[in-house]
Order: sequence, then C-alpha cells, then structure tokens
Amino acid sequence: MIRPSVQTVGRINLRIGKYDKLNEGLNFKALRLILTAVFWQYKGDVVTDVNVISGEQLKIQDAVYALQLDGKGGSVPVTDLTQASCEHPCWLHLDYAREESQNWLNSTSLLPDSVRECLGGESMRPRVTRLGDGTMITLRSINFNNDSRPDQLVVIRLYMTDKLVVSTRHRKVYAIDEVLTDLQNGTGPVSSGDLLVQVADALTDHASEFIEDLHDKIIDLEDNLLDQQTPERGQLALIRKQLIVLRRYMAPQRDVFARLASERLPWMTDDDRRRMQDISDRLGRGLDDLDGSIARTAILADEISNLMADAMNRRTYTMSLLAMLFLPTTFLTGLFGVNLGGIPGNTSPVAFATFCFLLVLLCVCVVVWLKRSKWL
Repeated sequence: MIRPSVQTVGRINLRIGKYDKLNEGLNFKALRLILTAVFWQYKGDVVTDVNVISGEQLKIQDAVYALQLDGKGGSVPVTDLTQASCEHPCWLHLDYAREESQNWLNSTSLLPDSVRECLGGESMRPRVTRLGDGTMITLRSINFNNDSRPDQLVVIRLYMTDKLVVSTRHRKVYAIDEVLTDLQNGTGPVSSGDLLVQVADALTDHASEFIEDLHDKIIDLEDNLLDQQTPERGQLALIRKQLIVLRRYMAPQRDVFARLASERLPWMTDDDRRRMQDISDRLGRGLDDLDGSIARTAILADEISNLMADAMNRRTYTMSLLAMLFLPTTFLTGLFGVNLGGIPGNTSPVAFATFCFLLVLLCVCVVVWLKRSKWL
C-alpha cells in the first residue's frame, strides 16, 4: 500500500487550494489530472507501509512460547493486537507433536511449503537453507531431560525472517529456556539475528560442558589404570560412543554457524555475524578436544586389554607353578596308594609320618629349585 507523506499531502492540498480559485469550468477529470501530476511531481516524497504480521495469525493455544521482542532485551506475550515488525519480531516456540501446533504449521500462510515438513520433525542433521527472505536452520542440543543420556541429542528447528521466528522441538531444549530467562530479566535478544546468536551460544555452552565432563571421565580412567584398576564393563565403550556421536553432529553444526557468519542475511547485523563466527570458532576448539579424546579412548582400550592380558598371564603362571610343585608329590601319593602287597613300610607304625615328612622335604626342594631358576 502506497501512502503519501505528511509533507506531500500538504503540498497537494496547497495545489488544490490554488485551483479552487479557478473552480469555474473545473470538472472531475481535470482534478484527477491535477492530482496525478502533483503525485508524480512529488513521487520521491512517499513512504511505503511495512507489511506487518498480525497477532491473529500467530494465535496458537498449545504453543510452548508465543512472544514478541520489545527491542530492549525483554518480551511481551503475543495477543490479537500484536503486529510483528523488523523492530519488534515475534517468536513462536512450538512442540510439533501437539495437535494444534501441527495444524497451524500445515495451514498457516506465513511459512513456505518447503518449510512445513522440516519444522514438523523431518529435518534431523544440522544444516541451513535459505528460502527467499527466510532461512531454515536445524541444530542439535545436548539432552538434559530426565531418563535420557546427554548424547541422545535433541533437535531444534528454526525458520527465521526479520519479523518472525518459528522454532519447533519435541523434547525439551534447555538452551531455549536460558534465552527465555534472559528475556524475562530484560537481558535477552533484541532482534531475530540476536535471538539466533544467543540460542547458538547457549547450545555451544552446553556442548562444551558435556565435552569437559567426558574429558574428566577419561582422566579418571587414566588415573585408575595407573593404579592397575580396570573400569567397569562397558564404561569406556559408552564414553567412546558419546564422543563419536557428539563429533558426528557437532562438526556439521560448526559448519552451520560458520555459514551463518559468512552469509549476508538481511536480518543479521555485522555484530551478529562477528559473534556467530566466535561461536563457530569456539565449537571448533571443542571438536579438536573431541578428536583428542577419541584418540585417548583408543589408547585406553589398548591399555585395558594389556592389563587384563597381564592379569590372565599371571594367573596362568601361578597355576603352572602350583602344578610343578605338586606334580612329584602327586606321583608319589598315587604310587604308594595302590592296594598291592609289598609296599615298603606297610607294617611300620611310623611309615605314614615318614612319608609325609619326605613329601614336605620334596616340596621344599622344588621351591628352592624354582627360586634358583628365577621362576618365582
């Protein structure tokens, strides 16, 4: 919709006032020609209404959050009177598994058709796709939900324009809650680009904390191995799996952040791009730590195998020594245990005591021989 500015309207009224003095013979057609000429004369002095998004279009009963940024670090709830703009964008955070949210995603005219399936849970790996004035972004978050392992990453999907941000998830994303807390405290994002930067920053913080936790666990395992203590069965395998899963998804997420920092998206400022590049670099350093940790787990696995093999060898060696010790005594007891006539000392009352003494003496001789042979 084109609307003349106040100055233009005043000039038009002045021109009409001048022609009112010549109203004799002035018809409607002439007046229209006059207005057209005046408009084109002052066509550079016109303003265009910004296409706003009304609150009625954003009305979703089961939305997790429905907020409008106030441009000062805070937010207000979306109402029927809300009008989204570049200065005050709206943010809808939805659970795509809820019925009304699904219906809104499938029916709203605010989203391109190619975005609906992505926001509805189809997109999984981190990626970024530009779609006209909007951008579709898929990211992964550490899972801090109950009864879940942190490496079972949560997916968050965002469709962003300068006036509207639509984010969806199914499992709770704690990084989003941190951004909401900042908004409630008046220290949150002020624009769509700032919102994305703060979400990416919170996601990277959680990933870095999880990487540090895994790093500490690896250090504990290394210390225990130095004390000849092997970890519980499956403990190292779980740590290695978590490292590999995190590496698999954080590497493309780092690339997403780097692309967002390099793309000239209209709703991101130069400061937003600089901060996004810092986040990408920080996540890249975390990936380097992941690579080092994965290599250390491989070394730990070899050390554990060697430690267990040494323990098995020691047990086998001990059993072999016992066999060597009791082999001659077993032979003698078996020989004198036959129930045949003519066994020496079968009629002597001290024969058994003498035989036991000889067996002990034989064992001592075997032990001395093993010592001299350095087998003990």
